[in-house]
Amino acid sequence: MKTMLTLVLIFLYINIANAQFTDAPLTNSTFTNSSQIEFKPKKTLFSKRIIPVALIATGILLSTSSFEKSLQKDLRNMVGDDFYFGMDDYTRYAPVVEMYAADILGAKSKSHWFDQTKNLVLSSIISNGASSLLKREVHKYRPGGSTNANSFPSGHTTTAFTTATVLYEEFKDTNALLAYSGYFFAITTGSLRMLNNMHYLSDVLVGAGIGILSVKLVYHFNHLISWNPFKKLNGIAFAPQFSEKSVGFYLSRTF
Repeated sequence: MKTMLTLVLIFLYINIANAQFTDAPLTNSTFTNSSQIEFKPKKTLFSKRIIPVALIATGILLSTSSFEKSLQKDLRNMVGDDFYFGMDDYTRYAPVVEMYAADILGAKSKSHWFDQTKNLVLSSIISNGASSLLKREVHKYRPGGSTNANSFPSGHTTTAFTTATVLYEEFKDTNALLAYSGYFFAITTGSLRMLNNMHYLSDVLVGAGIGILSVKLVYHFNHLISWNPFKKLNGIAFAPQFSEKSVGFYLSRTF
């Protein structure tokens, strides 16, 4: 029943967006100007969802298998039972910092900073919502004899790949190095979740797939939510703020 629920969710993700789409024109996402550059049509959404669907499917097949249990045991033996490195609490947000830092420095992106934020928020709602639902329904125990039955999928990894994919979508046509750099932090986050004995391999794979697929879905339907009250305003500055226990945003206007 739990496996069937997971497969149904994947089916819904796949079939919500079956049509082809064209990437929106690039805009200069600095806070003072907005210029557009035309690009030719890209790949279909079908070709872009192969990787996340493959990650989710592989994770489902590996979940609770002897292979992933053996792998988790080997990883802990390699780093030691007392190993714990809490950097994964921060690396999941690193792509967001990269994106807004690039905006502040004047790097060309696909969208205005307000649209970036809108897409990031919508993608996070979808991905974290799906992740939370699966955690409750699948009821899989974390490794190491934990009594917490919320292992599948990894929420940290879901967030990390959501933020990394938003960064990728925004800069893939103008700065490939920046676009792909977010995945370094995302992979680091997923790896640390396993090394810290918080998640199995399948939890990480499914979390990554959900994060990527959610962003692809939001960008596919981006034209349906085109409202942007800041697009024609100059002197607007925007940046995220992080603390140990919270995440927020800084917004200022120069008159």
